[in-house]
Amino acid sequence: MKITEVEAIHLRIPDLDAAQCDGTQDTLVIRIHTDEGITGVGEVDSSPLVAKAVVDAPASHSIAVGLRSLLIGENPVEVERLWDKMYRGTIYFGRTGPALHAMSGVDIALWDIIGKAMNRPVCEMMGGVFNSKLKAYASALMPDTVDEAARMAERYANQGYLAMKFGWGPIGKNPRFDEEQIKAIRGAVGDGIDVMIDAGLAWDLKGALRMADVYEKYNVHWLEEPVHSNDIDGYRELSRRTSLSIAGGEQESGRLAFQRLLDEGGLDIIQPDLARVGGLTEGKRIAYLAYDRHKRIVPHAFKTGILVAASTHFAAAIPNGYMIEHTVSTSPLARDLVSREVEFKDGYVTVPLNRPGLGIELNETVLNRYRVG
Repeated sequence: MKITEVEAIHLRIPDLDAAQCDGTQDTLVIRIHTDEGITGVGEVDSSPLVAKAVVDAPASHSIAVGLRSLLIGENPVEVERLWDKMYRGTIYFGRTGPALHAMSGVDIALWDIIGKAMNRPVCEMMGGVFNSKLKAYASALMPDTVDEAARMAERYANQGYLAMKFGWGPIGKNPRFDEEQIKAIRGAVGDGIDVMIDAGLAWDLKGALRMADVYEKYNVHWLEEPVHSNDIDGYRELSRRTSLSIAGGEQESGRLAFQRLLDEGGLDIIQPDLARVGGLTEGKRIAYLAYDRHKRIVPHAFKTGILVAASTHFAAAIPNGYMIEHTVSTSPLARDLVSREVEFKDGYVTVPLNRPGLGIELNETVLNRYRVG
């Protein structure tokens, strides 16, 4: 089998609000075609046009080459070798950041092709299924009012979610308001539902310690990215001094960054975004770094159904995966781009073991409606 084309498709909703930290407003879809008629799909979580340039750029010299040029004519089944070829071919402008982001979408699409070629689900091709069902948490931006936070929490509980996370928005601007928000959320759902807070890099160490004391009172399941991603010392001290589980990692790309978070930052839960870290191939390497250190993995996935599907297969195929992110965004990209989704019921997603590859289908009408250019 040979790769005949690599598409980097920029999608964007027309009323995008750049002031919001909402990754479901645009995306970059990767579609890889082969001479056997098998097509694989992946997704990139980055600035779409920056990542698209990494895919489409012509060669400048031997270690500054666009991904499309590196892949045309290659056998898509040789995923490990192609990962290394892309890494080496982009090393002059890559090694991390947008180059690895773009590689992530390509890697996911290659795994989709492998599964389809073998008529098996991606998680089996990755080595086997540790968990065929995974708890899925409702993931939403924190609203601006206490009443709306309580209403949202109650709505997600009524939809069957057994866990939910609220993040960014007004968090970190007023500690009293932050406590009112979590108090209202916990009051709305009771003690039987896991509640997580994504602080969105809101505090320095002292601020994070003060709020960790508050969140402990309301049995927060984990506190995510409370300090800046580069504040490794802050992460380590916070993890040492609080009983809360500290989570993070969605900003990072490549396993070396996660090794630093684990060994120097002391995080309890690692959150690689498969559309940023280097795809499923690098994601599995990161998972086993965490496994060797007895840490859990919950992949970050605030995008479309493509990334949700990839994250589901990933979490199913590792021994330390136990939960996935399930965005409740109303964006048409999040809701409608994938017409055959991973099934959610009673708080859990079921891995689509009876469908090859990622087990999803793109809605071409939605793809063309929001396609840029």
